[in-house]
Formats: sequence, structure tokens, C-alpha cells
Amino acid sequence: MKTAIAIGAHPDDIEFYMAGTLLLLKHAGYDIHYFNVANGCCGSVQYNARQLARIRLGEAKRAAKVLAAHFHPPLCNDMEILYDLKLVRRVAAVIREVKPAVILTHPPVDYMEDHTNTCRIVLTAAFAHAMPNFRSIPPRATAEYDLTIYHAIPHSLLDPLRQFVVPEVFVDTTSVQETKRAALAEHQSQQNWLDVTQGLESLGSKVDELARVVGKCSKKFKFAEGWRRHLHYGFSANEVDPLREALGKKYLANRAREQGSAKRDT
Repeated sequence: MKTAIAIGAHPDDIEFYMAGTLLLLKHAGYDIHYFNVANGCCGSVQYNARQLARIRLGEAKRAAKVLAAHFHPPLCNDMEILYDLKLVRRVAAVIREVKPAVILTHPPVDYMEDHTNTCRIVLTAAFAHAMPNFRSIPPRATAEYDLTIYHAIPHSLLDPLRQFVVPEVFVDTTSVQETKRAALAEHQSQQNWLDVTQGLESLGSKVDELARVVGKCSKKFKFAEGWRRHLHYGFSANEVDPLREALGKKYLANRAREQGSAKRDT
């Protein structure tokens, strides 16, 4: 059975940007995995870091259960996702254990460094998936196989300099949007934090809004997630596109090329 893993920075990132595509891969026969690098300990004005890490661990486990995904525990605190050799080795161990054909993760540049650094760490750890001379922590066997990485859209479809980012690939998540909302609803501790810091009154309405905007960009789907596929060199022997193969009509590519100067609908 082929496997896919979503790797986010914090609890709830997977639900916001990646969970719909992950669910569709499960429906297509993939074994799916859920992995947040950080524990979410800084996202509160109500709880101290230790209390919040414990709360968010429980929330993330329940969200993974809603998605019917294998859960992998976080490795560090929020704001401590740094491009560090030890952390790369630990993420490499997870990737070698799972042996994913598909990795879903953050874009190379996003609005906050935890997201950007997660992407960089994942890329290095995945690049070494077949390198026995690169040691993972704990040690895990390497394997030679094709691995493809897809980068989610940046938050609000904007890069840090406010430039609009058009996805290369759109995935129709309409059929799984309700399950995606249900998984996000498990992150109850985040409602107050996001309301205070970002004026976000409802997690469910925000995830629907993001998916609706991406769907409108596709000019085809009601709700969608957007992706850009990483260059295959070092990850697979040939250029492959397992999302297209698995999802068929729910997958729309090259719309970004057709749109050219598309602007975000505001």
C-alpha cells in the first residue's frame, strides 16, 4: 500500500491547508499519516506553555483520529523550529519509518518562520531518504523509492511581501470539506487565541473561506486546496505526479499557467 504524510509546523496547520487532499488520498487507497513538528505551546493567552502543549497534544490526536490518519508526536516547541541538524535527523527518522510516496507540507516561503523552516527541514530530511550515510535519530533503515513533495499555498495566498501566489495544482476538496471542518473543530484551544491575535471568530468559517477562495481560483471547484509540486531531482528517479494519478478528475493542473496575472479575490 502506498503511503502519504502531511507534515505541518503546528497543530491545526494540516487541517487548514492539507487535510482535504490527505483525505482524498486515503479514499484513493493510501495509508495516511499526520505529523506536526511543533507542539503548539505558544498559541495561547490563557494557558502556560506546559499546560497548552498537553492540551494541544490531545486535540491533535483527536483530529488525526477524525481523519483516520496515523499520528506522529511533535518534536519541539513553537518558535523553536530552527534549521538544525538534530531536528533534521529526527524528521528524517519519521520519513524513513513511513516511507511516503507523497509528502504534503508548507511552502518554501510563508508568513512565519516556523512554516518556512518546517518546509526546509522536510526537504532535507526527505532528500536523504535513500542515503544510508546520513544518520537519522533514532536510526531507521533507508530505502530507494520515488517520493514526491507538494507544497501547500502560503497563508491567504500571499507571500511575505504580499505578492499573490497562484497554485500550480488544484484539488477539489468539496466532498471532504465537512470532515476537514470536523478535524479542525478538535483544536478548541485555538479559537480564543486566533480571535485575539487575528480577529478570527470561527475556525470553521475560516477554513471554508480559504478553500472557497482557492476553489474560485480554479474556476472549477467549490472548495479546493492549492499545491505546487517540488522539482523531482534527488527525490525520485523520474518526474512523477502521484496526486494526478490517485485523484483523477478531482485534480486540476496548469490553471495557474492559464491565469497568468490572476489576482486574489478580495
